[in-house]
Amino acid sequence: MFKKLSGFTLALIGLTVFFTACKKDYETVATLDERNIEAYIAKNNIKAEKDPSGYYYQILNEGDGEAVVNSDSVYYSFNFQTVDGRSFAKNSDYMIGLSLLGYTDRFTLGGREIGLTAVRETMSKLRRGGNARVILPSSMAFGKNGNTTLNIGSNEIIIVDLKMYKEKHQHDIDDLEINLFVADNKLTVVKDPSRVQYIITQPGTGTVPIKKSTELVMNYTGRFLNGTVFQTNIDGSYTSSLEDQFVKGWGDVIPGKLTKGGKIRVLIPSDRAYGVPGSSDGTIPPNAVLDFDIEIVDVK
Repeated sequence: MFKKLSGFTLALIGLTVFFTACKKDYETVATLDERNIEAYIAKNNIKAEKDPSGYYYQILNEGDGEAVVNSDSVYYSFNFQTVDGRSFAKNSDYMIGLSLLGYTDRFTLGGREIGLTAVRETMSKLRRGGNARVILPSSMAFGKNGNTTLNIGSNEIIIVDLKMYKEKHQHDIDDLEINLFVADNKLTVVKDPSRVQYIITQPGTGTVPIKKSTELVMNYTGRFLNGTVFQTNIDGSYTSSLEDQFVKGWGDVIPGKLTKGGKIRVLIPSDRAYGVPGSSDGTIPPNAVLDFDIEIVDVK
């Protein structure tokens, strides 16, 4: 009886030690998160508030636009960073995101979908035009496993910078993206009434005027505003009239301005390109502003 009791007692002691160790390990991670966050806040002189759930947030600018609710569409940008300032996931002022406010907690990071309630809750504290920062403890980010794809180590806290744009409509966002791109690249452009902006680098030496119905041989390269090339054809094999072009922005500015040999750069808002659906093959995402270099090789 004594031996059996001793075995039972030892097992009970073992379980007690196991659960105590787990608790201590959890407390150690939580304590580490808190210490790292406090050090980051102190080093950067941040006046952040702590949410009861454990994350910190800082309203940098509440915004002077209208208040929003979860069912409202918002244009927003995000920048995920480590505490040393390394950015590992972001969108930009050239490719501004659109979502219902209630869905702004959904991200694909390091190859997997992740829900970040802290982001949505912080965004809901802003008005249009505002921006904020979220400081996530590791337990609300990538945890003890980190993420090797993103080069995130074990128990790293994560910083998320957020911006909600004042604009409420896609055409306003398109114009904002193009204007920012023009300013950042110090371009001198002409703005067409269609809102397409263009630069004529060579008007051409031909004598035949170009109309929308004119059959043209063209070379072109298409890019997004971030510089990524999505399509190119520069071997003189592309023939089309401008009225047959899916991208209506070409026909908005080429007729009457170029002849054979002419070259033009066009910055096209999404409604004069592939619009809300994007391209059927997925190459062009929804609401994408496009940047084309076009050369008129021949006029037929």
